[in-house]
Amino acid sequence: MNDPGPVAGLVLRPWRDDDAAALITAVGDPLLHRWTRVRAADAAEAQQWLGVQHAGRRTGSRYSFAVLDDAGKLVGNVALKRPDPAAEDAEVGYWTAAYARGRGIAPQALGSLTRWAFGTFPGLLRLQLLHQVDNTASCRVAVKSGYPYERTLAACDPYPLEGHVHVRDRQAGEPELAR
Repeated sequence: MNDPGPVAGLVLRPWRDDDAAALITAVGDPLLHRWTRVRAADAAEAQQWLGVQHAGRRTGSRYSFAVLDDAGKLVGNVALKRPDPAAEDAEVGYWTAAYARGRGIAPQALGSLTRWAFGTFPGLLRLQLLHQVDNTASCRVAVKSGYPYERTLAACDPYPLEGHVHVRDRQAGEPELAR
């Protein structure tokens, strides 16, 4: 199985165990903690998180990719979550390191992941991106990436607020990314 191709000076590749130090640096951001459940305060937590990514790849339930800039620095993560690999829909997720925000990384990486997912899994018809209703930046990323708003979800533990569901159908054309 091929990985997503490079896009706009970014490389998406599977996470490796030697990414632990870069992961710890990237996810130490309090804003990232507000919007995601990723935690890696030390080497043990980083290895635990990386282990989950590796296990997901082995089972086909999660394909998580480190996003690197053209200098090889970790700038984010994108993931395809398929708890049921036979299902016609799946979820995508992403995060961007604080030091890399504002550079258009998330829409580019998410676009690459989306093309890869639809190209790799012919039975996959819909991708969903979920976020809390007050995460307006994620709303903008979703729309820029061709995931229009579909509906609002009720608050559900561990998320205290309602959430937005954005959906990308296989038949949708490629979005024109705003610069």
